[in-house]
Amino acid sequence: MNNLDAIFVDVDDFCQTFLPAWEKYLISSWVKQRHKTFCLSVSEVMTIVIAFH
Repeated sequence: MNNLDAIFVDVDDFCQTFLPAWEKYLISSWVKQRHKTFCLSVSEVMTIVIAFH
């Protein structure tokens, strides 16, 4: 379980740096995006996908 915690920390750190830059790119390129509220964060979903594989 500690390994999963370490993976989540790494994924969360990545998401905190990547997502703002990605959103800045999307806004400047006129790509429409949806803003729905989710129960899970992006880093939680990515951690589940990594653990599944």
